[in-house]
Formats: sequence, structure tokens, C-alpha cells
Amino acid sequence: MPSSEMLVVIGAGQAGAELAVQAREGGWAGTIALIGDEPHLPYHRPPLSKSGLTQAHDADSLAIKARATYAKAGIELITGRKVAHVDLARTAVHFHDGPSMRYTHLAFTTGGRARRLPAQDELHSDVENVHTLRTLADAERLRAGLVPGQRLVVIGGGFIGLEMAAAAATHGLNVVLLEAAPRLLSRVTGATVADFITQVHRDAGVDVRTGITVDGLETDASDRRVTTVCCTNGERFDADHVLIGVGLEPDTTLARRAGLPVDDGIVVDACCRTIVPGVVAAGDCTRQHSALYGRSLRLESVPNAVEQARAAAASVNGLDRPNTGVPWFWSDQYDIKLKTAGLSQGHDRLVVRGRPASRAFTVFYLQGDRVLAADAVNRPADFMLAKRLISERLAVDPARLADDAQPLKTLLPSP
Repeated sequence: MPSSEMLVVIGAGQAGAELAVQAREGGWAGTIALIGDEPHLPYHRPPLSKSGLTQAHDADSLAIKARATYAKAGIELITGRKVAHVDLARTAVHFHDGPSMRYTHLAFTTGGRARRLPAQDELHSDVENVHTLRTLADAERLRAGLVPGQRLVVIGGGFIGLEMAAAAATHGLNVVLLEAAPRLLSRVTGATVADFITQVHRDAGVDVRTGITVDGLETDASDRRVTTVCCTNGERFDADHVLIGVGLEPDTTLARRAGLPVDDGIVVDACCRTIVPGVVAAGDCTRQHSALYGRSLRLESVPNAVEQARAAAASVNGLDRPNTGVPWFWSDQYDIKLKTAGLSQGHDRLVVRGRPASRAFTVFYLQGDRVLAADAVNRPADFMLAKRLISERLAVDPARLADDAQPLKTLLPSP
């Protein structure tokens, strides 16, 4: 007998797609509706910055799952519609257009939006050559506008900014990269890796400037094109295009207005439940306590979105599946694949395995004899073993860890 229960998932990104499918595979017998405000199937976002300039992408080639997968799972895809507000008391989702939708269970997988610079507020609403990169439409607009020989100013030295700088330099553009912090990747890596990445970009012709803050964007007479990026130290950089990659803001508007606790992310427990029974949340829009690190975290990564979605799907089905995975991230720049396992905040010792000059090395961040995190540059095996060292909280000998002649797996306990 068909179930009368209804699961509504708001947000058709990585977390939303995974949650909807996993809920069905986990035993959900009722209706499932997956709502997205873009007109496409849920799609992978990482390629937008990693190969978006050098390779044309369309929604089908980036699709997380084929349309037939959703149909087979009995998931109703509602694309191109924006939710106006959620009424938790009446268990209803209201759209900007069309009738509302009732639910018995609800999931917020609303992701995030590109963070803005204060200088953007002074620009005309339809300025042509200032870009952010969050959606497929953003990537298509950026790719169509960039031509070899043009001047691109990238604002922000995180993964998005660096990946786009690498792609643009490879594509033949003249690139300036501006970072307000004293070094690149200040939130995710240590100085050793940051210095290495900085030199890689400079060797590729990118003009990398750190410790420099943007305070204005000058336009031409039409007010439709930015011509100059102005900095607080008086420096000015001419630009044909500007890419702003200064981070992500969690999209918590619907949840906050509905009355859910929000603290730079929708607050959820280890199983991705909110304080309201039957309401879960997963992905970049959430904040969750980490038993591994003993603090509350909001993580922006595909692996975290997938793990949280699986935890939330289990919760929808009345099961406990805590999210206990090791956070990890990756970035592709030129011939460099950087993979980071864990979070390095709080480390008191740094161990380098291998030589940065070889373009293949790993930096381990330790607290006492425990590995908190590792940055593996072109060393996928080190990355996999580091994840185990972190998750199992294994004690290590720093001297053996640094000895590149000794296989890293010898640090693991015998079976």
C-alpha cells in the first residue's frame, strides 16, 4: 500500500541529490520531491573552476545522476522554481509562483552563495565583466568572455581563485591575483604549501600579490564595465575582466526565517537532524559538531556534503548514521593535485615528507604525536594513509613520519 508520507528536499545540489536517492534506497516508501531553482539536473560544481575555462561543459555532462536514475527511484524533480518560505508549523513549502507543497519530512540542502565584496555594492546591477563562480551560468558567462591576451584580475587566494588563475594563465591570459591575507590558502594550508603554490603560480606568469586589500572598482563611462581594480595601498590594476573568489556564504535564509537555529550554518546534530522533528539539513549550509576535532564546524566540500546527505537520509528513515568522516578537500592547479585530509588548526608541530622542489611532497600537522591534518601534493597514497592516521587517532613517531625512505604504511599498526 503506497505511503502517504512526503519528503521534500529544498536544494538540488550535491547534498540534495544524494539525500533524495539515499532516502529511497534506505527504505523511504513515500513521495520524494527534489526542488532546485536552476533549470538543470543536479550537477557537479568542482569542474566549473577546475576545467571551466579550458573545456566546455553542459548540464548533462556534469549531471550528478542521470535523469533516469531519479525516475527509477520515483523522485519528482522540480527545477527552475524558487522557494519563497517554509512554514514549519503547517508543514508547508511555499513557492514564489504556483501552489504550495505539504510535507511530512523536510530537508534543507540549500548550499551557499558567492560572498560579495563591499566594492560590488557600488556597481551597476548589470555590469558586464565582474564575475563570481558558483553556478553553471556563471561559468558559461565567464568562459565566453575571456580571450587570450586579456587582463584578468582575480580577487581571492583560495581554491576558487587559484584554480581559475591557473586555468586563465594556461589559456593565455595575463593574470593578477590579489589576496588580502599575508599568504595564499590561509584558511586551509600551512605556510610551506602556501609558499609552494605561490611559486608555482609565479612560475606560470601569474602576478601574485598578498596582503593587499581591494577597496574600489572603477568603471568606464557607461558604468557597464570595470576598468580598474583599486587597492587600499594605492596600487591600481587595469582589468578586462574581474573574478571575485572571496569565499562562500551559507544559504540559510529559508531556515532562519522558518525559525531554525542558525550560526553561520543551519545547526544540526551528528545525524544531521535539526531541532524540529522530521527536519534535517546537509551540505555547505550546515554547522555540525565534530567529535574528531571537538568543536563546531561548517565545511564546504563535496565529500562532506555527500557524507552529511547520507546521514540525513538515514535520519529520515528513522535510523542513526552519524557523520564521522575525516574532512577532506582537493584542488587541481596546472600539474599540481593538492589533497588535504583533516583540519590543521591547533597543530603544534609540522613534519614535511619529501621535497617541495620535487613537486611531490606531504606536509603533516601534528598535535603531540597525533596527526590532525595533512596536505599531500601529487602524493595520493600519502593522502589515503593520512586519512587513516587521522580517523583512527594513531600515535606516530615524527622522525619516522619525516623519513621518506621509510614506507608510510609502516606507521600503521600490524593487522
